[in-house]
Amino acid sequence: MSDILLQRLDYLETRVAFQEHALEQLSEELAQQQKVMERMRQQMDILIQKMREQVGSPVASQAEETPPPHY
Repeated sequence: MSDILLQRLDYLETRVAFQEHALEQLSEELAQQQKVMERMRQQMDILIQKMREQVGSPVASQAEETPPPHY
């Protein structure tokens, strides 16, 4: 093979190796982000449930409702 072809082959092999490494890093980062998102989703579900348990209805029952001042 000529020197030019060997140089081009080396260049292409280097680029492929770099891209494979970059893809592996991105894949690992994506997996970590998915774990974080799932943990945050679970925490948010817990918070929503706690808020629902603590907050009653915004409308008072008839027994709790005070009569208007004109009665």
